[in-house]
Amino acid sequence: MTGRRFRDSARGSVTEELVLWRRLDQPGHEAARLTFHDPFWQLSGMSVFAHAGRPCRLEYLVTCSAAWETLHAKVAGWIGNRWIRLKLSTDAEHRWLLNGKECGDVAGCIDLDLAFSPATNTLPIRRLGLLSGQRAEVTAAWLRFPELALQPLAQAYQHLDGGKYRYEAFSRGFATELDVNPAGLVVRYPDLWLAESPAG
Repeated sequence: MTGRRFRDSARGSVTEELVLWRRLDQPGHEAARLTFHDPFWQLSGMSVFAHAGRPCRLEYLVTCSAAWETLHAKVAGWIGNRWIRLKLSTDAEHRWLLNGKECGDVAGCIDLDLAFSPATNTLPIRRLGLLSGQRAEVTAAWLRFPELALQPLAQAYQHLDGGKYRYEAFSRGFATELDVNPAGLVVRYPDLWLAESPAG
């Protein structure tokens, strides 16, 4: 299910996009909300799913600049009986901190990629603004799941046409085609996530 509410951000109001995904590889759902509060973009959501036979619940809030560069993020919830509370931040030189500890391996990364969610594919898609046929390689600060540690993940996005993108994650030997809506949120992630259709 997706829905949107656009307002004039120049007058200090909100641009909003909502999406509800169903997980395809195991039981689970995720709801996300993309909003613009001048001069920041905020991507928030909650993912509820099964992992290793245990229920998991993770909430997140990612704040980006107007140019879609990640500034800071929070992740909280639980994985089975393990409680999670993470604070991530990055400075103007793209040096990353995770719960106050510097993560040198991801220094220079601009985008945050949450491994448990399709939401953060939106960040490089919006930041790059690729025209049809264009392709770009990026390295994201990837929050692995279930370890929840940051590591660099080399990726590529190619805008195929309209709302279709080819996505590659080189070190994982992974490639797929994503369908996204006009806000840049994924609506179809083959074999993993699908946006629910509105009722009726």
